[in-house]
Amino acid sequence: MTKPRQGPLTPGEPVQLTDPKGRTHLITLRAGASFHTHRGMLSHDDIIGGPDGNVVRSLGGTPYVVFRPLLADYTLAMKRGAAVVYPKDAAQIVAFADVFPGARVLEAGAGSGALSCWLLRAVGDQGTLVSFERRPEFAEVARKNVEQFFGGAPPAWQLVNGEFAADGLADFDRVVLDLLAPWDLVDGVAAVLAPGGLACCYVATTTQLSRIVEALRGHGAFDEPAAWESMNRPWHVEGLAVRPGHRMVGHTGFLVTARRLAPGVVPPPRRRRPAKASQEEDHSAERAELSPPGVNGNA
Repeated sequence: MTKPRQGPLTPGEPVQLTDPKGRTHLITLRAGASFHTHRGMLSHDDIIGGPDGNVVRSLGGTPYVVFRPLLADYTLAMKRGAAVVYPKDAAQIVAFADVFPGARVLEAGAGSGALSCWLLRAVGDQGTLVSFERRPEFAEVARKNVEQFFGGAPPAWQLVNGEFAADGLADFDRVVLDLLAPWDLVDGVAAVLAPGGLACCYVATTTQLSRIVEALRGHGAFDEPAAWESMNRPWHVEGLAVRPGHRMVGHTGFLVTARRLAPGVVPPPRRRRPAKASQEEDHSAERAELSPPGVNGNA
């Protein structure tokens, strides 16, 4: 099931504790266990069986608000093997890659399973997500994180410990790449995507951004790629004190999307405005050609 859990809080599921200063802690409920802070111990048994959105107190009297974590909270606090895809980027991937209920999605680079959770939530139980992760220790972290959040193995998910290979795969609606060299997989992506399907790449550096855009552009099976990044700036709102927050989630990664053309279709050349420097060089050459002998150094 990819739907959020409901009802009383039960052993084995994660919960988020928030203290009066807004500091949060993610714990997994265990019967007889306890959570220790400098404000005193808090018993898991005081939480288990209670409602979502409850308030419990530590032995020191500090109140903690208890919620089942939102997926954004969970992905930021989950155990990590590889770096996680931040919620702001995961939301952009789901939106601009147009991941829909029932979609067939292939993911290369499962990492810690953060993006896998978002994709599984988007495709639903009737969809399909095949996630490739070549490093076995990362694959195991991803499996545990996904199963803990959903309360078991989602029926739509297949986790493959190994390199992405296009053999035997076809007609995927979306392919999402989160790895160091996505340009090496462009041929395979084109092979598994259905016509009209979409490839989405998540990369960290401008060098990676340039290489994957040029690889998609030069391959011939994709329409013109789009590239962007997003930033998230919180605001402080308290009475008349309304101002931007002191901290913001700035650069975390670049996103690139490109649509798969039908087999045999050649994309029309994209008209691009030349750089200003090259335009000035062309005009200088034209003026030199039109100048009479002896002008501008012409013999």
